[in-house]
Amino acid sequence: MHTLLVTGPGGAGRSTVAAATALGAARQGHRVLLLSADSGDPPVASQGGLRFARVDSGEEFRQELVSLQERGSALLGMLGARPLVADELTELPGAEQFALLRALRRAAAEPGTDLVVVDMPPLHQAVATLALPAQLRRYLARLLPAERQAARALRPVLAQLAGVPMPAQWLYEAAARWDEELAAVQAVIEAPTTSIRLVAEPGPAADAALRLGRLGLALQQLPVSALVANRMLPGGSADPWLAGLAAQREEYAARWAGEEDLPVLPVPHLGRDPQGPEDLAALAPAPAPATAPRPDWAVEDRIAEDGVLLWRVPLPRAEKRELDLIRRGDELLLTVGPYRRIVPLPAVLRRCTVSGAALTAGELRIRFTPDPGLWPRTAA
Repeated sequence: MHTLLVTGPGGAGRSTVAAATALGAARQGHRVLLLSADSGDPPVASQGGLRFARVDSGEEFRQELVSLQERGSALLGMLGARPLVADELTELPGAEQFALLRALRRAAAEPGTDLVVVDMPPLHQAVATLALPAQLRRYLARLLPAERQAARALRPVLAQLAGVPMPAQWLYEAAARWDEELAAVQAVIEAPTTSIRLVAEPGPAADAALRLGRLGLALQQLPVSALVANRMLPGGSADPWLAGLAAQREEYAARWAGEEDLPVLPVPHLGRDPQGPEDLAALAPAPAPATAPRPDWAVEDRIAEDGVLLWRVPLPRAEKRELDLIRRGDELLLTVGPYRRIVPLPAVLRRCTVSGAALTAGELRIRFTPDPGLWPRTAA
C-alpha cells in the first residue's frame, strides 16, 4: 500500500488536487481512500473503488481525554478532582494535528486499500504536523526515561506500605502507550511507501512559500515525489492581462522544473470552480512516481585527504543567512529558517568535534575533526 500526502501553500487548491488524484487512481482500478480533515463538503463522494473519510478531531479529542481520565482515576481521586464528561469537552488548539495523525495510522493499517491520499493542512502546518511524532517521542524519552520505569515493579509494594496508590504508575503507563502510538505514526510517515506531493499556483508568492516548505520537509528527511503546478492558464490570449498572467505561470513552472529537481505536473484552470466528478477527472495530474527515496544524510570519510569527516545534509535552495547549528552532547540542533530539528549524531561523529560548515549547491556540509582522545589509534 502507498500513502500520498498532498499539501501546499494555502489557497493553492490542494484539496481539489487531492480529490482529483484519488479519483483518477480509483478510475485506474486502484482501491483508494481519500482522507481529509476539512470540515466542508467533500470534494468527491465515495464511489466505485474510492472511499472518502473525514477526520473528526472533536470526537478524537473527547475520546482520548475521557480515556486518560479513566486511567488516572486513582490520582484524580487523591486530588479531589471532578472528572469531565464527554458532553462538556470542546477540543483544544492542536487537537486537529493529533487526530489527523491517528487517522493516518489507522488508514495505513486498514486492509483492502492500495492507496491512501491524505488532504493535509497548508504547507507550513503540514511540516509541523509530520514532525510532531518524532519530537514528542524525544520529549517523552527525556521527561520519562525508560530506565526509570524499571522501578514500576516496586510501586504496588510501596503503595501497600503507604496505604495510598502511587500516582506515577499511571503516568508511565500512559507515556508508554503514547510512545507506542507515536512510533506507529512515525513509521507510517517515514515508510518508503509514503511520499509528499506539493500543490502550488505558480507565481512569486508560491515560489517563496515552496522554498521554505521544502526546506522544512528536507530538514525532517521527508521525500517529495512531485510538484503540481495548479491552475495553469492557456497561452496566446489577446487579453494582455491574461496573457501576462499565463506567461508568469509558465515561467515559474519551468523554473521549478529546473531548480526543484522534481517532476512538475501541470494542471489546467477550468475557468470555473470544479463541479462534480467529471471536472475532477479532468484535473487529475499526470502519473508520477508514487514514492520518492528518503533523503540520505551521508557521512563521507575524507580523513585521508583532509583529516575530516563530512556530514552531507541536502537542503535545496537554502540560504546561508537562515542556517544555524549547535552541537549539544551527542545531538545537533539544526535550524533552517523557521524550522528546527534536533538530530542524534551518527556514532562515528560522536567521537569528533565540529570544525566548520559550508553551504554548497543546496547541500550543507558539516566538517567533523576526529578527537584524538576518543578516536581509535591505528597500529604503528
